[in-house]
Amino acid sequence: MRRIRIYICLAVAVMALMSSCNENYLDRYPLDEIAPQTFWKTPNDLKLYANSFYGAFPVHSGWSGGIFWFDNNSDNMIPGTYNSRLAGNWTIPSSGGGWSWGSIRSVNYFLNNLSTVEGDQTLIDNYAGEGYFFRALHYFNMVQTFGDVPFYSKPLSTDSEELYMARTPRKAVVDSIIKDLDVAITKLPAVDKAEAFRVNKDVALALKARICLFEGTWEKYHAGTAFEVAGFDGSEYLELAAQTAKRIIDEGHYALYNSGDVNDTYYSLFNQVDLSANSEVIFWKKYDVDLGVTHNVHRYIPRIGGNTGLSKSLIDSYLATDGLPISQSDLYAGEGSLEDVAANRDPRLAQTLYLPGAAKEIKNGELTVVFEKPDLDLTGSARNTSGFQLRKGGSPDFEQQKAGGIGTTAAIIYRYAEILLIYAEAKAELGTITQADLDLTVNQLRDRVNMPHLQLANIANDPNWQFPALSPIINEIRRERRVELACEGFRFDDLMRWRAHELFVGKRLKGFKFIGSDLENEYNIVIGETLLVDGDGYIDPYLKVIPSGYQFKPERDYLNPIPTNELTLNPALEQNPGWDK
Repeated sequence: MRRIRIYICLAVAVMALMSSCNENYLDRYPLDEIAPQTFWKTPNDLKLYANSFYGAFPVHSGWSGGIFWFDNNSDNMIPGTYNSRLAGNWTIPSSGGGWSWGSIRSVNYFLNNLSTVEGDQTLIDNYAGEGYFFRALHYFNMVQTFGDVPFYSKPLSTDSEELYMARTPRKAVVDSIIKDLDVAITKLPAVDKAEAFRVNKDVALALKARICLFEGTWEKYHAGTAFEVAGFDGSEYLELAAQTAKRIIDEGHYALYNSGDVNDTYYSLFNQVDLSANSEVIFWKKYDVDLGVTHNVHRYIPRIGGNTGLSKSLIDSYLATDGLPISQSDLYAGEGSLEDVAANRDPRLAQTLYLPGAAKEIKNGELTVVFEKPDLDLTGSARNTSGFQLRKGGSPDFEQQKAGGIGTTAAIIYRYAEILLIYAEAKAELGTITQADLDLTVNQLRDRVNMPHLQLANIANDPNWQFPALSPIINEIRRERRVELACEGFRFDDLMRWRAHELFVGKRLKGFKFIGSDLENEYNIVIGETLLVDGDGYIDPYLKVIPSGYQFKPERDYLNPIPTNELTLNPALEQNPGWDK
């Protein structure tokens, strides 16, 4: 079965024509260099234009750990510089701030010109489906960022009255997003009939399931707050999330990847160059040195600390191998060493966290460098901040890391594991989940790493559940989601949609218990200067910079502020809650 990759080679001519598409205002006719008399004639014109949309996906780029650093904005990771959003330090920008409409304007211009194209109707429909998919994707990003936003379904001219319209209510925008995706699902080809490198029906279904889960839980958990969607409890979207995820499951195009080695299968999923035959991957980006499309992930994750580290909060989420939380399991070996922390734990922990002896470099098939200890004594981008050094996503292959700009391991954008978790969570939130649902979803993920099944009628009480006011099954499904999707960029959105500020407000993220461990005397560092620790001996990177912990303001910080210049330009806009004080 063919898996779809992102099309890499964008047509140079079209990119030149589209150089003006990223401006952040609505009142300019987009792409006016493209004359309708000479373009918009054939399906290939649509294809060339639509190629530019594919840059919208979050993938590996620049000098960074790529997608595996996306959780630096959450309680899963501790970057060297604390996240200002969580810290409550954001201010209203004078301009910019994400209030950008260039991408949506470009898609609307594309959709507006569909009617002039002649040729193979199937191809025209396929590319039209791409347009509706990307408009939905861009608008969902805007809703996540700002809540209510003006909804524009056509390109605007300088005299368009819509330029000065008020914000469209969030529910109406999301309903329009779902309608766009339903159109895309109808028009896009099935995975086995799709052109290589382009979005297909399953990609649109995956996005729809993701959006419906987000919006359903947002409505449910923000009810009664300044961010509520009045009159709605989330059940409509949760039902849609469950139905859409179940459709993907039932159609049987995907299965969890399994290498056959329980101690490597999860890790190896994220270190493959070619995912075209990978049964789990719904959509991915391919990198190629010859095309000049590469990344630098492996200049960081396998080699150095990257000025980040995993949090104790994340590490503590992993169950023991008896299926019990570490607060309840006799198998938990304690915190005397990194090996103790990971001993008798869910195998995904050792495949996410570097442990002594794990490969850092393999050259010509020979193991040449192993991990010995976290890079706590280094500086800058080489430093590990927490004592828990990230392993997931870092290839030990010397050919991937020997120089800059040569990384070619793939970036996964949608994978089947997320679909299983969406279905399980939606059903749990609706209160309709069954043991059969768990066996279809969560327990498949656990089978891959040989972990005990989650039994609906026999969930062990965990005094350290993060959401004690919620049901045991919701707590355990959220735990499973955190563990399975760790360091892939999901956690911040989860914290926002769950209204989970109590997990971090007034707290600082902690790392490894350094004092009293086997690492205490392994470094030439000064406690309180080179390394900060709290009164209990845990590494405490933010001890001095935010001594009172994160000061995220729940009445304000769940949405971004609208820039002041936009409020001036359009008096019909209103500022988001909490930002006008």
